[in-house]
Amino acid sequence: MKKLLVLAGFSLLYLFGCNDSFAEQLRDGDIIFQTSRSELSIPIQKATHSPYSHMGIIFLRNGSLHVYEAINTVQYTPLRKWIDRGDGGHYVVKRLREADRILTSQAVKRLRLARAKFHGKPYDSYFEWSDKRIYCSELVWKI
Repeated sequence: MKKLLVLAGFSLLYLFGCNDSFAEQLRDGDIIFQTSRSELSIPIQKATHSPYSHMGIIFLRNGSLHVYEAINTVQYTPLRKWIDRGDGGHYVVKRLREADRILTSQAVKRLRLARAKFHGKPYDSYFEWSDKRIYCSELVWKI
């Protein structure tokens, strides 16, 4: 049930584009999706009825865009490296509706503080709802 709530929660987002020049418009709190090439990709796609099997959240770090993701561990990955790791380099970015109103500088600070709780946690391939191990959509939802 929690997994369905996570997916339903992302219905509050709207679609952005997916090309390199678009990266200049990305900002903290944007959510990025891709189809991974991992062995879990197809089962995840079937379970979620989605073409995408991996996601993360965009953060500006040291002057460049990174994806905060749950992979082997929860970590930052440079945006270009994250995109290249996906199937065909295809990705989709979504942003909260009314992000300009909702994602104030204070809200972004809270996102940045919330992510620290999960940094370095191992990936949860059993998809349990706990803070001991984390899977990608759980990470984004909890942040």
